[in-house]
Amino acid sequence: MLPTILSIQSLLLGMGILLAGSGLLATLLGLRAHLAGFPDVMIGLIMSGFYVGYILGTLWIPPLIRRIGHVRSFTAMAALSSATAIVHGLWVEPWAWLALRVVSGISLLGLYMVIESWLNEQSSQIRGQIFGFYMTISLLALGAGQFLISVYGADALGSFALVALLFSLGLIPVALTQVKQPTPIQTDRLSVFRLYRLAPTGATGALLSGTVTGSLWGMAAVYASRMGLPEPKIALFMALLIFGGAFLQWPLGKLSDHFDRRKVLIGIAGAGVLSSILLLSIVPLSDRGAVPHIFWVGVLLFGGFAFSLYAVSVAQTHDRLGPGQVLEATRSLLLLNGAGAILGPLLSGLFMQWLGAPGFPVFILLTLLLLMALIVHRVMHDAPVPLGERVDFVVSTRTSAVAAEFDPRIEEAALQMQTEGDLDTDVDSDVPGAEAMPQAQAADK
Repeated sequence: MLPTILSIQSLLLGMGILLAGSGLLATLLGLRAHLAGFPDVMIGLIMSGFYVGYILGTLWIPPLIRRIGHVRSFTAMAALSSATAIVHGLWVEPWAWLALRVVSGISLLGLYMVIESWLNEQSSQIRGQIFGFYMTISLLALGAGQFLISVYGADALGSFALVALLFSLGLIPVALTQVKQPTPIQTDRLSVFRLYRLAPTGATGALLSGTVTGSLWGMAAVYASRMGLPEPKIALFMALLIFGGAFLQWPLGKLSDHFDRRKVLIGIAGAGVLSSILLLSIVPLSDRGAVPHIFWVGVLLFGGFAFSLYAVSVAQTHDRLGPGQVLEATRSLLLLNGAGAILGPLLSGLFMQWLGAPGFPVFILLTLLLLMALIVHRVMHDAPVPLGERVDFVVSTRTSAVAAEFDPRIEEAALQMQTEGDLDTDVDSDVPGAEAMPQAQAADK
């Protein structure tokens, strides 16, 4: 595994730098908007704009890459990300920020697509290990970027310049890579409605987990600021949420390999509800300037539960589908997750507008309760997938549609289809007169 990682280290380094900048920008925008006096519902709308751009990017970026190539596309998207970051600091106006956030969503999605296309080309021999390593590195880089908020502070133009610097520096390792160009991107999807009929729990989990994580990315920093936490502790708050997702996803996912994943999803959502209640109970304590250690433990656990919902939902979906459907289904799950993420910041901002800071955990709590209720309904009406027919859990998070091809379960499904096709061919060839059957059938017609 180590030689393969070393061969793609420039790609991983470049993506790590870019994601550190992306993680910093998301938190920075929430804090700066709060300091500028933007209404919470407006902040939520701005943050939702990123996921609008994400979905638009899935439609616009693949044709662009096919037309001008991966290197030029990556260069253009990195430059666009850098420019939009600095313009945020130069022009602090809500509707301008909404437009810029949409552009940021498009450009970051393009960066994901190019990097993941390259990684997909290089890691076929140990795909599962590289895929999990890449997903973990992504979350760790996003978490590490949070601590950079203290370098200049949320109200300084220098913080936006730092984001732009990271986006520019992330371009260098990728532009200098000697890894060969990947193949063109294909982005076919299984119909969302058909996906829901085939795997209702997975589709519902993807949508509502997107609502939860979209709220976290968009409004958690605003919530922490409204609690009265100083900027270094806000950075710690955000980092612990993300690190929780990096550290707890694998054990929770492996647990789901041995039990009905729907019940595991209910348990994860229930644990998230308890964490939301902890966040609610801690709000008054911030008025006295004291935040107990148990609060930080609760934040870490809450992030772990919240960021694990999507990965287990993907595994549950794969359990319900045939080998020929998993690739398109995974791409549709990404689309559903992105749609949920559009709703998350907007609705949580609306709750905060009504209820103040407690509105954030209240919204998360209600969303998780809704998810639990919907899954309980499915458990009561559908039989579980037999243990022997379940796929192995793989660490995953929302990136781009290209990551679906990078998922080792996709390769396993392709091999299974190939094996079944070979078996069918062998069976046909063993039938006496098999070669003459098509001609006889044609004569009958």
